[in-house]
Amino acid sequence: MSLKDKVAVVTGAASGIGKEIAREFLAAGASVAIADLNAQAAAATAAEFDPTGARAMGVAMDVTDEAGVEAGIEAVAQKFGAIDVLVSNAGIQIVAPVHEMAFGDWKKLLAIHLDGAFLTTRACLKRMYAQGRGGSVIYMGSVHSKEASRLKAPYVTAKHGLVGLAKVVAKEGAAHGVRANVICPGFVRTPLVEKQIPEQARELGISEEDVVRTVMLKDTVDGEFTTIADVAQTAVFLAAFPTNALTGQSIVVSHGWFMQ
Repeated sequence: MSLKDKVAVVTGAASGIGKEIAREFLAAGASVAIADLNAQAAAATAAEFDPTGARAMGVAMDVTDEAGVEAGIEAVAQKFGAIDVLVSNAGIQIVAPVHEMAFGDWKKLLAIHLDGAFLTTRACLKRMYAQGRGGSVIYMGSVHSKEASRLKAPYVTAKHGLVGLAKVVAKEGAAHGVRANVICPGFVRTPLVEKQIPEQARELGISEEDVVRTVMLKDTVDGEFTTIADVAQTAVFLAAFPTNALTGQSIVVSHGWFMQ
């Protein structure tokens, strides 16, 4: 599906899933802002994708900083003249049982996942509404938007919250042709997931191999990880979908883990 002449902002786009989404968006014809907390990595990714700088730009963005988000989105609008797609992808993981979870860790994770989604959405919606040409907001949820796992209370809470936010944005945005949806991947072997494997092994008292086999992939139909390409291609489909027929939905991309 084509994203020709569209402008997309992808947060957390200097690595992992966000980087692959940005790559696929460029291949589909979009201009893309690589927004990331790591300004150097954002700039390097943009240069890797488009050395001319005509269709890719790096944007330093702490998604929890209101002024920084507003400034970053304004910089994108100034360079490319519009904003048509937001992919709210920035996120972290902190693993601990509820009774040992530090309040500071709880607040940090929710701030990045939920406050970040709200702030970037608000900034982009203002421009999408004013442009009058519709738009697409995509939240990076998880199978944990539907299910729960031990040791992940703030993450599960945040990912459930994104589904609710998407439904509200879908209802409010419909009159402006703005759609909102959530992608819910299963485990994708990114650095974020690689970090979780030894952490969960310690917490659960099992081997790292058993974490992969009996925790992460046990409910898939084929014992396979979801890939960044799987998620990125889903993002292109949602970004390019032409009508309000597909809005307010959460699409699970997980090799069959959680079937709706």
